[in-house]
Amino acid sequence: MKLKDTAFTVKAERAILFRVMLTGNHCEDEAPLEELQQLAKTAGANVIHTVVQKRPHIDPVYYIGKGKAAELSLIAKDFSADVLICDDDLTPAQVRNLEKVIEKKVIDRSELILDIFATRAKTFQAKLQVELAQLEYTRPRLKRMWTHLSRIEGGIGTRGPGEKQLEVDKRIVLRKIHDLRKKLHEIEKRQERIVASRKEFFTVSIVGYTNAGKSTLMNALTTIDTFVEDKLFATLDTKTSICKLENGKKILVSDTVGFIQKLPHHLVSSFKATLEESRHADLLLHVVDISSPLAYKQIESVDTVLKELGCDKKPTIMVFNKIDAIKNESMIPLLQNRYKDCIPISAKTHQGIGRLKREIEEKLEKYYLDVELTCSTGNGKLIAYLHEHTHVLSSCFDEQRVTFRLLMKDKLLHKLRMMDNTIQIRETTGAN
Repeated sequence: MKLKDTAFTVKAERAILFRVMLTGNHCEDEAPLEELQQLAKTAGANVIHTVVQKRPHIDPVYYIGKGKAAELSLIAKDFSADVLICDDDLTPAQVRNLEKVIEKKVIDRSELILDIFATRAKTFQAKLQVELAQLEYTRPRLKRMWTHLSRIEGGIGTRGPGEKQLEVDKRIVLRKIHDLRKKLHEIEKRQERIVASRKEFFTVSIVGYTNAGKSTLMNALTTIDTFVEDKLFATLDTKTSICKLENGKKILVSDTVGFIQKLPHHLVSSFKATLEESRHADLLLHVVDISSPLAYKQIESVDTVLKELGCDKKPTIMVFNKIDAIKNESMIPLLQNRYKDCIPISAKTHQGIGRLKREIEEKLEKYYLDVELTCSTGNGKLIAYLHEHTHVLSSCFDEQRVTFRLLMKDKLLHKLRMMDNTIQIRETTGAN
């Protein structure tokens, strides 16, 4: 069985964008379809027209009203459109009803994002993640996507004559989803072991809205040459490299997939292994495109996803990127006043990178202690706990005692003394 190919990359399809703006909602964007236009452009579509309808509520049958759907049909014919793209997620019934009226292909925001992810996926892991997300999206929409619903003959291994091809396809999709989840679970466990093995380093994870400049910042901080492109979702795979700070300390910096408003939930779930770096990081760099007029909303979107991942309480530095491209310079003091721990930079020109490195040093020194701990070699529970919850820089064993050099959060001191009141702890100066 071959799934429907959603790729836009064969030709530049002529696209009409549409959405509903709910009346009375004061949080709506001033440019409601700007981001969807960027997504469509990234997918290879040529946006020829946009339609925004104000309504008190979403129409459960057509999303927009039936009259507006008929109007869209005329517009699509006048502009010779190939596809209509909705800025919200549509139910399978809404897509089916719109396509009947408009007589053109209709897709929603999630399907568009999935198409972009499919073209961006390069590694085996990313391809598995995208395929799983596509199948999760496709499963409730099989009736629309499959047209071969004729009866098939029964035989050995089937439930008997009269089974519909759709039911066969559903079982195949469910089996494929199960297989992909199993493979990704194995990758997740391997990813967790890799992340856990880096205890001797502090780890910093770069997060932020898509196209905020995360990969450019990664290149500015490290020696790695990360792929950079001025399009949404240029990076889908986590990349990690060593960054040398100005005090000589070395840290690991990881780039991650970009976030976006209304990011499909199954994408967050499918990309759990890729986002593992953020969950285990000691410090987050939240990169914001300060030149974007939607900077505030983008910050909120990233914070929402971080909360979903359980990362909202982590030490974070807000990094305001692209100050070289900002048109309204009054934005900088406004954002600095609202976000106290923020650093304005240009990852492209390296302006502010030195200050950012010094801020990383200060943050790590504030949240982590450099200590020397001595305990009995027979206290296996404590030793295992140290390896699990601290950065073990070195260890020295003799017959009775073992001395560790550790980097650890200060709040662990009390817990360690509760576990063994015979241990000796003293703070040292400087870390490797």
